[in-house]
Formats: sequence, structure tokens, C-alpha cells
Amino acid sequence: MEIVYQPYYSDPEFQSLIERIHPPRVCIDNDACQDCTLVKVDSANKHGILLEMVQVLTDLDLVISKSYVSSDGGWLMDDQLGNKVTDETLIVYIQQALSDTRRRGGIPKELQACLKQEVKPCHVSTEYTAIEMTGRDRPGLISEISAALYELRCHVTAAVAWTHNARAACIIHIEDGLKGGPIIAPKLLAQVHEKLESVVDAHHESDECRSVRLTAPAAGRTHTERRLHQLMYADRDYEQCQGCDGSCGQWNGCTKTHVMIEACREKGYLVVNLRCRDRTKLLFDTVCALTDMQYVVFHAAISSKGTMADQEYFIRRQDGCSLNTESERQELAQCLIAAIERRVSDGLRLELCTLNKMGLLSDVTRVFRENGLSITRAEIGTHGERATGSFYVTDASGDEVNLRTVELVRQEVGGSALMVYKSPNGTSRASSSSISRTSSGEVEERAKFSLGNLWSQLERFSENLGFNKS
Repeated sequence: MEIVYQPYYSDPEFQSLIERIHPPRVCIDNDACQDCTLVKVDSANKHGILLEMVQVLTDLDLVISKSYVSSDGGWLMDDQLGNKVTDETLIVYIQQALSDTRRRGGIPKELQACLKQEVKPCHVSTEYTAIEMTGRDRPGLISEISAALYELRCHVTAAVAWTHNARAACIIHIEDGLKGGPIIAPKLLAQVHEKLESVVDAHHESDECRSVRLTAPAAGRTHTERRLHQLMYADRDYEQCQGCDGSCGQWNGCTKTHVMIEACREKGYLVVNLRCRDRTKLLFDTVCALTDMQYVVFHAAISSKGTMADQEYFIRRQDGCSLNTESERQELAQCLIAAIERRVSDGLRLELCTLNKMGLLSDVTRVFRENGLSITRAEIGTHGERATGSFYVTDASGDEVNLRTVELVRQEVGGSALMVYKSPNGTSRASSSSISRTSSGEVEERAKFSLGNLWSQLERFSENLGFNKS
């Protein structure tokens, strides 16, 4: 007997009506557990809603290390547990943001001041011209790009760059360095596009996957980090990814990323089990991959144990089709591994904090290049007269940087402006709790569990979902 499942879609007007009748309900409970905050969200389910909710929390530098997700009959429930969140301003913002995940523009400035957050690139900028680039990675690429922008009198207000499997992707927000504000002059935009294409093409004229795209300020821009995932996915950086399917027999001892995909024919699900090193934004990255590959998460269980994280997803394709071939399953596994690996950076982390000025990114990255340092990941943001950022660097061969070289770089950039931190395999020490500030201690040990044992518990959560606490 063949079971056919209906595609996951509905009439847009009907979906909008459902959302108006049943808007998301959010409960933040600090009384249910002694050292945890429980966040309950009950909302109409739609494609991408889980990613939007996770995005709200990760943008606040909160860490989710345990989560239950269940959606039956078109409804979604998401529970996250962690160290208590007691700041009333933060609690109110979380409630408002989760109730309306369509809101744009990033975290309000007053909330950033209240939380004493570091200056970071705005994940959804509506004020500056955005540049998106993908291409083959090489030492000095970021330096050449930023130098080209400085030459054209473009001021970099924010930039995020990732490298993975010899590919690079970056999103840079720029403004007119002379007049301020977004760049809208067609002639200058054409000059910027032509110049950056020549930089990306240098040494690799046959690179058909490279791209340079400029976009004007817009309210509907995609979240920066999600867009980076989309760019690298389109660039097919996942093709060389290799994990472990459990055949090594060391699910608990192997440090490789484990991916197991099995069919649950009774319910029409694909069951995806992931095990990898725990770190911040891990859930965001894996849900990004599933969402952009047009999969719908119907049930999920997330937990961490020591330095490792376990994720289990029950998914279906949005169009209702199933994965019938081994090559399709392999591509899904490779894409999940790539999403996990892109944010993992070896080498040294250099933290920048200095005065904002025209050409700052060009100056700093030039010093890196002249001293033989290669950037594997970068993030820089500006706010008024202040600029902060982080750079993950190796030597030109991808090996660990000589500390004497780092000291020379610090002296040239400015010793007080550049701090050095070791980044062991990109593993963050900030994963101590489900919802906690990322400056907290070691990862708390949690037991692995399976969704197969959670159905009754999930049903109880859905039935008893209360909203009288905040």
C-alpha cells in the first residue's frame, strides 16, 4: 500500500486569516524550574516559522541547548529551557518579537544599551547599500575587496564573511564616504560592481560560481546570516562535505559530525539525527539548512551533553514528495554538515575595538595580509565613532599563526585596539545553558534523549500551555 501525503501549503489568504484569528501566544516562565527559563510558543504553523523564532533568540546572543518542537494538525509548539532570563526589558522584547516574527530592523538601540551588547553588524539593515559576493577563497581576498571599496570612497559600516571548503561568501553594508547615506548614483554603483567583479575574478577567471550583487536599502531584506547560508548553498560549498553515518560504531566517541537519515513510513516522515560539537547558533544553522531546502519540521528534540549536541528532526518535503534516492539523502546530509561547519573556525580570534574611520577595514586587513595572515571568518560593525569586530585568522597555509607574528600585527594595528583569543576548533564556551548570555561558563552536561519517548510529554505541554505568567 502506498501512502501519499498532501503538499505542505495553503491559500495565502486563508493562512493570513488563521494567523489573525490565532496569533502566536508566548509565555515566559521563571517559576517552573530553579535555574531555567521556560519559553513556550503556541502559534499557527507555517513554513519557516520555526526558523524565525530561533532567529529572534539567537540575535539576542541567547543560547538554546534544549528544545522540544511539535506540530500536529497545523500547530507548532516550541519550548526552550535554560538559565533564567530576569531582565524585564529583555523578557518584554522576546514576547513581542516572538509574537510578531515579521518585524524587521534588528534589536532596538535602547535594548542594546540595556543589555550592554557589543556593536555588531545589523542582521537586517534597511539604511545602507548591501553587497553580496561569493567566489573562490584565497589569502588576502577580504583585504583586496575592502581596499577596492576604499579606493571608490565607499565607507564600510558592517561586514560579515565566511569561508568553507575553499569557497568564500560575504555581505558588506556600505555608505557614500563623502556624503553619507546609501549609494544610489547609478554611475558609482556600476563602478563598484565592475571593480569588485575584477577583484573576485582575479586569478580565477574560470570560476563560474562567483557572483557580485548590489542591493539598495529595502525593508524586506533577508537576515544576514541566513543569507550567507543561502549564498554558500547556491555556491555548492557542500559537495566536498563528509561526515559519519554511524558506521564507525562510535556515535558517542567520534568527534566527526554524525548524520543519520531514516524513513518513518508509517507517518511519512524522514527522521534526521545529528550529533556534533556544541556551539552557539547551532540550532539556527541547521534549521536554516532545512528551511532553505524546503523541508518542514514537524517534530524536533534538541539537547547537549558535555561538548556534544544531539538533534533529532521529523521532517517532510514542503511539496509532499519523499526522498526516494540515495543521492537525495546524501545531498541532504552534506548540506546539514556544511551548515554546521561554516561557522566553525580554527586558529586565533582577534577582537578589534577602535575608533570608526573611513578605510578602517582596508587598513586592518592590509596589515593581516602583509604579515601572512589569512582570514577564515570575519564580522565587523560600526556605531557612531566606535567600531568593533572579530577576525579568525590562520597563516597562508591554514596552520596556526606564530604568536610573534600576532604581536607584530597588534603593534601595527594598535595594541589596545586588538585583543587575541585562542579558538579551539571554533568550539564556544558560551553554551552553558539553553538561554544564557554568551559570556557564561562551560557547557552543562545534559542527557541525550529521543523524540520517540516524548510524544506524551509534548501532548501534555500543548494541552497545558498556560499564558498567565511573564
